[in-house]
Amino acid sequence: MVKIKICGITNIEDAQNAVSFGADFIGFIFADSPRNIKLEEARSIIEKIKGDVLKVGVFVNETLRNVISIAEYCSLDLIQLHGDEDPKYCSQLKDRQLIKAFRIKDDASLALIPRYKDVFACLLDTFSNQRYGGTGRTFDWNLAIKAKEFGKPIILSGGLGLSNIKEAIKAVRPYGVDISSSIETKPGKKDTKKMKELISVIKALD
Repeated sequence: MVKIKICGITNIEDAQNAVSFGADFIGFIFADSPRNIKLEEARSIIEKIKGDVLKVGVFVNETLRNVISIAEYCSLDLIQLHGDEDPKYCSQLKDRQLIKAFRIKDDASLALIPRYKDVFACLLDTFSNQRYGGTGRTFDWNLAIKAKEFGKPIILSGGLGLSNIKEAIKAVRPYGVDISSSIETKPGKKDTKKMKELISVIKALD
C-alpha cells in the first residue's frame, strides 16, 4: 500500500483532517518556506492530534544540534533533510529515522543516492535553482524508477495532485507520495475537499 505524506501542515484542523482521511505521515517545515511553522505551534498540534500518524520534521541545512533539539521538543517520529546535508551529517543522525530529499534534474542527480547508507527513505523532488522544495512541478518519473534500483524506499514528490496521482503511482510504484501545494487554498492552508478526495483516490488504487 502506498504511504501518504501530507506536508506543510500549519494548523490543527488540517493535521486532524489528514489523519482522519488516512494519511500515514504529516510534515512540519522548520525552514525558510511559506509553510514554515514555529516550534511551539508544531508541538501544540502534535500534542492535540487524535489518531495514528507519523510526524515528520522538514529541515534545510540546519545544524545537527538544532535538528535534534527540535525533534525532541516536538516529539517527531522522522527527520526529513531537504538541503545539502552530506552522508557524514546523516550518519550522525543514524539512530533516528531519516528521509533524505534529492532534487532531481537528470541521471546525474541520482548518483548521490547510493552514498546515503544511513537513511530510511529517499524523497525525490523536482530540481530548482531558486528553492529547495515546494516547486509544484513534476520531473521525469523514469528517473524515479531508476532510483528504486538502489534499494531504498522511494517517496515521490513534486507537483503531485488529483490530475496526475494515478498515473504517477502506476508508473513509479513508489513506497510513498508527498503531497502539499496541489491541495492548498493558499500556502500552509489545505483544501479539505481536495485533500480528502486525493487520499481516497490513492487508497482506491491499492
